Amino acid sequence: MTIKKLLIANRGEIASRIISSAHDMGISCVAIYTEADKDTPYVREADQAFKLSDSYLNSKEILDIALKSNSDAIHPGYGFLSENAAFANQVKKLNIKWVGPSSNAIKKMGDKLTAKEIAIKVNVPTLPMTSDPKKANSIGYPILVKAAAGGGGKGMRIVEKAKDLKESIKAAEREAEGGFGDKRVFLERYIKRSRHIEIQILGDAFGNIVHLGERECSIQRRHQKIVEESPSPMVDEEMREKMGEAAIKLASKLKYESAGTVEFLVDEKTKEFWFLEVNTRLQVEHPITEEVTGIDLVKEQLRIASGEELGYEQEDIDFYGSSIEVRLYAEDPGNDFLPVTGKMIAFEPSDDPLVRWDVGIESGSNITANFDPLLAKVISFGETRLEAANKLALALENSHFGGMKTNRDYLVSILRSKEYLDGDTTTDFVERINLNSEVDLTEEEIFNFAKVGAMWMQGKNRSEAMVLQNIQSGWNNARLPYQEVKLSLDDQEYRMKYKSLKDGNFVSAESEIIRMFDWHEDFIDVEISNVRYRSKITMDDDLLLIQTHKGNLLFKILPKFNVTQEEAIKGGLTAPMPGKVVEIKIKKGSNIKKGDTLLILEAMKMEHKVLAPDNGKIKEVLIKENDQVENGQTLVVLD
Repeated sequence: MTIKKLLIANRGEIASRIISSAHDMGISCVAIYTEADKDTPYVREADQAFKLSDSYLNSKEILDIALKSNSDAIHPGYGFLSENAAFANQVKKLNIKWVGPSSNAIKKMGDKLTAKEIAIKVNVPTLPMTSDPKKANSIGYPILVKAAAGGGGKGMRIVEKAKDLKESIKAAEREAEGGFGDKRVFLERYIKRSRHIEIQILGDAFGNIVHLGERECSIQRRHQKIVEESPSPMVDEEMREKMGEAAIKLASKLKYESAGTVEFLVDEKTKEFWFLEVNTRLQVEHPITEEVTGIDLVKEQLRIASGEELGYEQEDIDFYGSSIEVRLYAEDPGNDFLPVTGKMIAFEPSDDPLVRWDVGIESGSNITANFDPLLAKVISFGETRLEAANKLALALENSHFGGMKTNRDYLVSILRSKEYLDGDTTTDFVERINLNSEVDLTEEEIFNFAKVGAMWMQGKNRSEAMVLQNIQSGWNNARLPYQEVKLSLDDQEYRMKYKSLKDGNFVSAESEIIRMFDWHEDFIDVEISNVRYRSKITMDDDLLLIQTHKGNLLFKILPKFNVTQEEAIKGGLTAPMPGKVVEIKIKKGSNIKKGDTLLILEAMKMEHKVLAPDNGKIKEVLIKENDQVENGQTLVVLD
């Protein structure tokens, strides 16, 4: 039966991605959204959209919408209900097609312990593990605590010493309960110098199963991937064949249908690999497989769900070129990658060089703490790995977006680094390689772009002048002071002083000649001391976002006269991010040592410890458990 109408039980960039392929197949799409997502792009892209009363986890309401909209099928995307076997069963009972594997496969692979048992039965190698903390020593430290019912880095902790195991298990259980509704965790040997290699599989209802090569996803922070590529710089043809055979063996045992991913951990030295898990859904990084094989995985999922046969065998699949994906997150790499909220005042992806942008936001989008901080996936393709890396870095640099912290500049640093280009991409990459987390510009270059901003502001003021518009800005027939603009960037102040000249140009207080070639409300073309600057510029209240040749700078426009600010609370320890207080470990009067965990915040489904900066005593606790706090809010006062 052909699918004519598809409900997408997800949000953001993955909903937009599915809509794109479905529309290309002539399939009508139904979106669901919450109040927080009412203005997001995917809601407008869908042919119909229904508002949810509470969350994307309300399976009953989603099924009611599917019936009300006469949808033939449901695609769950990734996250939320995508690996919920009970939901898949409910969909099928209503005679609605489920775009994914059978509920039996989801159930078996959703439980990491059961998945490992099946892998052992079909002779696929696995790492030593136990679900009994008392047997931890038999595995040996370091140990990885993992959620039994989920992935994506949630419910996962590295434990170096036995004394830290109890607290790590407790935190992992709490995170797993919040993320998957299942608090079970298990312990597994942790391999420090390793690579994360996964094999994409496709299976149909006729027993046909193929693999589409590997993806390397080793570069991670907090056990969540940020850079992925296909093919892996480590994997040769022989290794690819062995891993592909292991993945197909496991998938055959499950009678797997639809798209899925078999994940392996590979020892950097020996190239020995071990089975980790099967993700019974589309992966965030699926586009890189599409780029090197030419196979649209969403279309294949929809074909298989419609009852079609794959129509090709393993030897029919060709691999060509290299593809790299980076995940653009709302987070601050300079502050331990903590999530960030705020307004994206501009979002204009580069169209040169041409790369693929899978996005879920637009200019003006408000980024909240309600969901995962993923803003977009950016994917490049090149005939070689070097070409793909250079194209992707340049596309990120040439794009005009900002208004809040993102990891964009850090991603560029990775792609430009010698270690990455040499293929030295083990799972400890982020901790091992110290890279820039800000735009890679000199202080002089930053000051010059502050001058570019000042000249754009004078053009804006002139365009808004109500009188004497034919008189150049700043012109006078008397000896008056220079015009002045003050901007700040990361607490560094930049003062730009300039005067208008009779020929229409300007001169700075440093005697630099400034020539204005073009000005628009979102662009400037100006020459400062014989250097030409062509920059996109966006202004929002007191923020000025300026495009440079290496990314964007977000300046704050300072008032001409100093404004007295409230004095910070002496000894106050502030929230490093917005979030929810899930546990407070101290009380008024508690004695603390440097490094002690004072409280735990949860933001975007991940937990973060707030540590004592020094020895001392708790003078005051200003929050309580379950409070929602803002970035910079004072939490406790230390004596």
